[in-house]
Amino acid sequence: MKQELFATQTEEQAFLVGVESKASNHGWSAVDSLQELSYLARTAGANVVGMFTQKLKAPSPTYYIGKGKIAELISLKEQAQYNTVIFDDELSPRQQRNLEELLQVKVIDRTALILDIFAKQARTHEGQLQVELAQHQYLLPRLVGQWSHLERLGGGIGTRGPGESQLETDRRLIHKRINRLQHEIEEVRQHRALYRKQRKKIGMPIVALVGYTNAGKSTLFNALSKAGVVVEDKLFSTLDPVTRRLNLPNGQQFLMTDTVGFIQKLPSSIVAAFRATLEELGEANLLLHMVDITHKNAANQCLTVEKILDKLNLKDKPRITVFNKLDLALSSEGELEILTAVPCLKEQIVLPNKNIVLISATRGWGVDKLLGKITSHLENSPIKILS
Repeated sequence: MKQELFATQTEEQAFLVGVESKASNHGWSAVDSLQELSYLARTAGANVVGMFTQKLKAPSPTYYIGKGKIAELISLKEQAQYNTVIFDDELSPRQQRNLEELLQVKVIDRTALILDIFAKQARTHEGQLQVELAQHQYLLPRLVGQWSHLERLGGGIGTRGPGESQLETDRRLIHKRINRLQHEIEEVRQHRALYRKQRKKIGMPIVALVGYTNAGKSTLFNALSKAGVVVEDKLFSTLDPVTRRLNLPNGQQFLMTDTVGFIQKLPSSIVAAFRATLEELGEANLLLHMVDITHKNAANQCLTVEKILDKLNLKDKPRITVFNKLDLALSSEGELEILTAVPCLKEQIVLPNKNIVLISATRGWGVDKLLGKITSHLENSPIKILS
């Protein structure tokens, strides 16, 4: 009897590499940034077997890290048994090819890793279009020699989505696909613009949730709307925007939108690809900036979100800052106002305003106060109705 063979995909063993320089860490320490990269890698399904950082004045244009660290990385290969190396910053096509030739394993960067997670999490046609566009735009300058590397090193993280299906595709076909995706996404943008215009005609205010990934936006959204949005202790568990009609205590109705979370070192190409989705934020009457107050880098996370909002021309958009996960920091609802009891003091966070509410979306603590602030803002900010 002929034996049947089944192909199995083994878990990738990833080694993480970070560089500490003035240009690379955006206010984060290299160690903290690498810890976040580890969380991203695990979200993508990898097993992290090791990591190190190197302090440099500037990354090497040839290998990104110094030759001494490359030698160290090679020497660790047998011990760590890694088959993928993930860098915490975006590599140039030249750096990636050079590193793969030296290390003889797959090398990817933070951008490819984030795009891979997006490819896993995109559940709507719109989200899939935007992820595929961002992936193709990322892969296009890496075509020279890239396909032969991928064929030799295998698939997996960083090649999900279009990566594996386009190994033999030339520049002309990828350009054609990019143009098609841009056309389809433009149709989505026009559809969303028409929908927003219809909403303005009925004068229903819009409140949008924004914040760092895994700050608890979807948990609050579910608590208020019972929408059943996926809530996981993972980065980017929500990728596709969801909007629901809700009622305030005074009977006023409003629309609440849950959006994709932000993260440090988010490439402009990803922001551009998700423009159709992020434009929803521009139409909001109020932003709720969700913050995980238990995170040791909460202040840096706040700053990252504010910088991205600034890039989206939303710096002056009215907002309420919502310090979430209070149940993990305090023992009772009666201590809601004791800011000194949490690791993230409002004085330590650079915010455009001090309009702050402390809540636990999981326990429901402070949610009534938040709804009261939303009510107060909407009552004092008349909605313009299109004729």
